Amino acid sequence: MPDSDRAPTVRVLDRVDERHLRQLAEVLVDCVEGGASVSFMAPFSHAEALAFWRRVAADVERGARRLLVVEDAEGIVGTVQLILDQPPNQPHRADIAKMLVHRRGRRRGLGAALMAAAEDAARDAGRTLLVLDTASGDAERLYRRLGWTLVGTVPGYALWPEGGLCDTTFYYRALSAR
Repeated sequence: MPDSDRAPTVRVLDRVDERHLRQLAEVLVDCVEGGASVSFMAPFSHAEALAFWRRVAADVERGARRLLVVEDAEGIVGTVQLILDQPPNQPHRADIAKMLVHRRGRRRGLGAALMAAAEDAARDAGRTLLVLDTASGDAERLYRRLGWTLVGTVPGYALWPEGGLCDTTFYYRALSAR
């Protein structure tokens, strides 16, 4: 099968190299430029994105988080993080963070594939409870479809990249054993 026909694949990155960093930065910049409320304000540079991913890579190296990516023929098209570094009284829990899909990869089931793989990685790490937050109205339909439970919405919790208050919705998911 030609490489351009290759189905997207999800994997956990145990080490993050420069090629990964560049591609992850492209995904993050695209999401911010597309208006996603993912902690960053416009204008948002490739250099700022690289600095963010270098910090994530350090956490991956020390085992504090797992970094999952989905790749298509052009490279990394989406990512999600599983934050394992939790307080001593929460060893059963992990946070889902920065579930990002480049605009070129949307509406192809990549977000659902990333979330399923993140849940598997959480189970592998012995976690039984996941939590996440999302800009209200953003990926809520996806999380509900995947069986996540709505906790509630905090009005004006964050800002959109171009400014203006953004409501944030919180979810959790109790994981069953395999």
